[in-house]
Amino acid sequence: MTTTTTAPAPTDQIASATGLTKTYGTGEAQVHALAGVSIGFGRGSFTAVMGPSGSGKSTLMHCLAGLDRPTSGEVVLGGQVISQLSDRELTAVRRDRVGFVFQAFNLLPTLTAEQNIVLPLELAGRRVDRALLAGLVDSLRLGDRLTHLPSQLSGGQQQRVAIARALITQPAVVFADEPTGALDSTSSHQLLNYLRHTSQVMEQTIVMVTHDPNAAGYADRTVLLSDGRLVDDLVAPTPDMVLAAMKKLGA
Repeated sequence: MTTTTTAPAPTDQIASATGLTKTYGTGEAQVHALAGVSIGFGRGSFTAVMGPSGSGKSTLMHCLAGLDRPTSGEVVLGGQVISQLSDRELTAVRRDRVGFVFQAFNLLPTLTAEQNIVLPLELAGRRVDRALLAGLVDSLRLGDRLTHLPSQLSGGQQQRVAIARALITQPAVVFADEPTGALDSTSSHQLLNYLRHTSQVMEQTIVMVTHDPNAAGYADRTVLLSDGRLVDDLVAPTPDMVLAAMKKLGA
């Protein structure tokens, strides 16, 4: 598929994939979830990854984040080739270099908001940077919610806690998987504005998998996958641009 607007190769790449393939099954049952994807993400970039169901967008994110191993190809994260690391080494990379935000929030119900936020640091045996914590809490408007349990928070507040937890380790990349899927429109708008602010002001690299053209419109770049291949790369996308590109894919 030919596009009229394509992104230049990012400089100062924080994460990249080269010739990435992922195959499941054998013989006639073989499925190529990724079929030679090469892509890079620059420092401070906010990229939305979209595509029809089964296009490979979640598989790409999982391989980039060290949650899954590619069949072939190379993944580089923060200057380190991670595609051939041992399970133990990958665990350390995910703990120290990657932040995750999921649709389901994944907060521990018996911990307060503050305890959930600092949990990754405690698990890694690292001291809490109180200045960083205070900055995150203030910017996410969580100051009066730190002693609350997740059950005492709204969906938007829980997702903001999850974002603070993802950022507290100062990761190389934050991977967000449908982060607005469980939120109402107002909370979604606030969350996406914050992600954009984080990329622009804090130079935090963000890769977001989404099915929503409106959510993709907050990113500075949207890439589209189809049948395990990168088929479109839009700069400064608008919801209408993304919707038109998706329609070309029959999605």
